[in-house]
Amino acid sequence: MTPTITAFKQSPDRGKGLARDMRVRWALEEVGQAYEVRLVSFAAMKEPAHRALHPFGQIPTYEEGDLALFESGAIVFHIAERHAGLLPDDANARARAITWMFAALNTIEPPILDLATTRLVDSDKPWYEQRLAVVEDRIRARLGDLSARLGDADWLDGAFSAGDLMMVAVLLRLRPSGIVDEYPNLSAYVARGEARPAYKRAFESQLRVFTEFKT
Repeated sequence: MTPTITAFKQSPDRGKGLARDMRVRWALEEVGQAYEVRLVSFAAMKEPAHRALHPFGQIPTYEEGDLALFESGAIVFHIAERHAGLLPDDANARARAITWMFAALNTIEPPILDLATTRLVDSDKPWYEQRLAVVEDRIRARLGDLSARLGDADWLDGAFSAGDLMMVAVLLRLRPSGIVDEYPNLSAYVARGEARPAYKRAFESQLRVFTEFKT
């Protein structure tokens, strides 16, 4: 059965691949699973029909038969468990890949989201510069640890996995800040993720939504 995911009808990031449906698209492309996309407007996301799929009125969602999932991490994990290509066969390596998925979402992403929120909501506050410096320092602390762990390896734990997919997707959200570029091995790591054919297909698919909507 072909799964259906939801995505923004009009991409807030102007099709730059930062919306969270990109993570799900990328995972599906990596495992060679065909999928359909149902576009939803901001208004429709808050309607009861969509909230039945995602109680917080966001995207993405994933539907396959009588299964409905929300949260990009949970969806990618489901895809990785159901299809070969994103989790290693070795039990220990598999557990480590899953650990990196959690690390991306729970350790690396929160301060990155704080940065976006600070710039969007607090820029007119008298304490904005101080707050911005604190958030950026938190990000650099996390990236320093991640950079040290990655070293000169191509991927976090041997072969590319769902852990790398989630980590690269999270790090991409920092691109406008330029902070990742302060860590050459992390910048190269992100570039390797973007160079994967599956990523390129997913990116083009998401970008097409914005360009077609604009025309």
